[in-house]
Amino acid sequence: MNSARLARHFVARELRERYRGSFTGFGWALLQPLLQLAIYAFIFVQVFKARVPGADAPGYVPFLVVALWPWVAFSDALVRSTVAIQDNAALIGKVALPREVLVLAPCAASFVLHMGGFIAIVLALAVTGTPIDLAYLPAAVLLYIPLFLLALGFAFALAALQVFVRDLVQILSQLLMLLMFAAPVFYARESLPQRWQGWLDANPFTFYAEAFRSLLLGYGEIGLRPLAAACLVAAVVLLAGRALFRRLDPHFEDFL
Repeated sequence: MNSARLARHFVARELRERYRGSFTGFGWALLQPLLQLAIYAFIFVQVFKARVPGADAPGYVPFLVVALWPWVAFSDALVRSTVAIQDNAALIGKVALPREVLVLAPCAASFVLHMGGFIAIVLALAVTGTPIDLAYLPAAVLLYIPLFLLALGFAFALAALQVFVRDLVQILSQLLMLLMFAAPVFYARESLPQRWQGWLDANPFTFYAEAFRSLLLGYGEIGLRPLAAACLVAAVVLLAGRALFRRLDPHFEDFL
């Protein structure tokens, strides 16, 4: 079995395992984001009265969800991929396969599922009257590609390190929460004092949060240089993460 077919097999297995035994099966991947959309609409708009700064700003719910769902895909991919080698310890040393596939599968499955939820939410917002530019939805979907490569690069590094540092996944959960609030997911850049706004660019997810809003909501602008920089960062992280994974790969069996 070649690497591409093997990768598809493990991704399909990962998707089946996630919804095995559930009543709605894969339908939950679409139902869950719609239920969460209703919850966010009630909590943030009705309870907290959240607003986005700017005279032509979109409503808070679309402002939040078009950035939050890509973040959910990114963070879920990292958490699930970090334990991929550890969870498949029975295969290590018994089956000859490229071990990168074990990390790729949960990462890709997370993006497939959450991207489907993202599309469902965007369409639901458009149907309910939110001014979303659906002409740019294909471009927003393509934006998931460099985000996936960024996540995969981190996933390779984290999965390799998790073999030797078993509490890394617990630390990762806290780091991801910090990273989320250090990006403009729940707030706009303009909500911060001027002296802090530039620091947001140190967070690799900042570009994606603002790019999704620019494409779908017309809130803010993205240029070719930030896009090129984001793609370059994703490529560098992917290469570095994979290099670290391959460097540590020969020692996995000794620690599993």
